[in-house]
Amino acid sequence: MSYIRLVNMVFYAYHGVHDHEKKFGSKFEIDIEMKLSISKSSISDRLDDTIDYDKIYSMIESCVFNKKFNLIETLAGTINKKIMTSFRQIESIKVRVRKPHAPIKGIVDTVEVELGNDRSDYE
Repeated sequence: MSYIRLVNMVFYAYHGVHDHEKKFGSKFEIDIEMKLSISKSSISDRLDDTIDYDKIYSMIESCVFNKKFNLIETLAGTINKKIMTSFRQIESIKVRVRKPHAPIKGIVDTVEVELGNDRSDYE
């Protein structure tokens, strides 16, 4: 089995619990790891035999910008579900959403949520 990853996609969006987060926004970083067979595409060199990374990116982008979420957990879950229901060849997925400089009392580089699911969770 193989993995395809899109690492450190960066978006400026308006998610958060606090009003100032919704108004002024902040940076979000997203990673996705998809487990699937790439044996056919590794031989054929055809996009039709794998998943289109640009389509994955566009789906993530639409999840980030089409709705405001209070929690990065919900954003991760929305991305997870959208991709798993759209690409049947993906066997499992991990979505990581980071919020650098989250408004918490204390010094921290980033807050990160990781959500993973298998194909069986969607059947």
